[in-house]
Amino acid sequence: MAEKTVVQASNFVRNIIKKDLDQGINTGQVATRFPPEPNGYLHIGHATSMCLNFGLAEEFSGTCNLRFDDTNPEKESDEYIQSIKRDIKWLGFSWHGEARFASNYFDTLHGYANELIKKGLAYVCDLSPEQARQYRGSLTEPGVDSPYRQRSVDENLDLFARMTAGEFADGAKVLRAKIDMASPNMNLRDPIIYRIRHINHHQTGDKWCVYPMYDFTHGLSDALEGITYSVCTLEFEDHRPLYDWFIANVSTPGTPKQYEFARLELNYTVTSKRKLKQLVDSHAVTGWDDPRMPTISGMRRRGYTPAALRNFCAATPVARSKGITEVSRLESAVRDDLDVHASRAMCVLDPIKVTLTNWPTDEIQTLTVPAHPKDESMGSRQLIWTKEAYIDRADFAMQAPRKWKRLAPQQSARLRGGYVVTCNEVITDADGKVLELLCTYDDSTLGKKPEGYKVNGVIHWVSASHNIPIEVRLYDRLFNDENPDGNKDRDFTEYLNPGSLSVTSRAYAEAGLINSQVGQQYQFEREGYFCVDPDSTSENKVFNRTVTLRDSWGKQNG
Repeated sequence: MAEKTVVQASNFVRNIIKKDLDQGINTGQVATRFPPEPNGYLHIGHATSMCLNFGLAEEFSGTCNLRFDDTNPEKESDEYIQSIKRDIKWLGFSWHGEARFASNYFDTLHGYANELIKKGLAYVCDLSPEQARQYRGSLTEPGVDSPYRQRSVDENLDLFARMTAGEFADGAKVLRAKIDMASPNMNLRDPIIYRIRHINHHQTGDKWCVYPMYDFTHGLSDALEGITYSVCTLEFEDHRPLYDWFIANVSTPGTPKQYEFARLELNYTVTSKRKLKQLVDSHAVTGWDDPRMPTISGMRRRGYTPAALRNFCAATPVARSKGITEVSRLESAVRDDLDVHASRAMCVLDPIKVTLTNWPTDEIQTLTVPAHPKDESMGSRQLIWTKEAYIDRADFAMQAPRKWKRLAPQQSARLRGGYVVTCNEVITDADGKVLELLCTYDDSTLGKKPEGYKVNGVIHWVSASHNIPIEVRLYDRLFNDENPDGNKDRDFTEYLNPGSLSVTSRAYAEAGLINSQVGQQYQFEREGYFCVDPDSTSENKVFNRTVTLRDSWGKQNG
């Protein structure tokens, strides 16, 4: 089967690199990096950054480093580090060499801090956080010099050494760069370089009680690694002068350049790691890998494929301006990939029993149908036809509406891959609920059209005696508002969709699915795309709905 061609969207960073190479501005190897902070699981926004950085390195025969920004050990853990590595590998990317950590460079960065002090470009400040905010000024008023700004080089070296030795309490002092308190760019108003934190670090243990700030660490780490293109999201645009200032004022081995692009914003989605962690901690979801979460691990568990995510990212413009991307585009990319690669199967979610009154009681017939209707290479699967079957309740109507394409009293429909059946009698309970349909099958209709009467349509089914009972988890969007984070007067959790998950434990699937493995994907015919959840056991298979067959959200919520 031919693979769908993915059209590469516009990418201004790629154009910059091409121009640099053509003009000889960058004569070395293209080197990028992916620098996540290990304080949560990666989400769909990180996937776009990952595809961009690793993709650029691949396109230009360069390298892409994985470097963990581990400068804030209070919020970081090895759990997050390992999850990030898994997500990168799952998406199909390989980082250059060993995984790196900003903490690998703590000794060198500490030396750079002392170099700035010796040049008169950094000082130890004793202002409290509240005082520092007052001295910093505002967007309309310049800042005021700290009273500690004129400390001598020797005093600053001594105080910084004592900070490093653990002599002072957390927050008692900070090391600040001496730049310009009147700068219109607030980031240049003597930013903090180091702060005191008496806390164990997941990589360096108790070696340090002072930790560098991100703005100080990021660019210098890029320079130390020989990064040529440091691609960040747009919120770091105002930080670029500071990025360049640090590189220009210490003895770095390289001069990387920073470029910014607009981060991915999906409607009906929240991607703030802080807010995603809030959902996890409050048990609004079952964990970081809850299939409703926009995390890569959640999407993987739901049944999204690496190819679908990469295709989506490739088709999403890398732009300088902010915009909102429809989550339906992501879902469409998933459908496109699963339509090609997912085996077909039948599953009845809300069963009604069908008894074929003219079929011999103990007779069994094996029917062979394609595993995929458009791809013969995927082989075939076996269906077991017996006297009793299950169809879905939605496929029967006591009073058939106009143009009804399913089963109804005295009307006929084909059971997928099998015979045409006609409903002759309906058995209900005292409340009128349909319990069983008594039907007859037409033995001349296997693979053939019936003669002399009309067939409403084709419906799916499973044998009542040859099936496996399964648990099915029907997932929908986690939020029911297009912009759940947009109303500052309301908490984003107020927009949680109460219908984002419904579970049925009375579903029946083809018997062959007993051998299905965790992560295996199927199209349950006429129902949607599903995958086997890790909660599955040999006795109880659990299937997650990855995505419906078509986008019905707009019609329901338009």
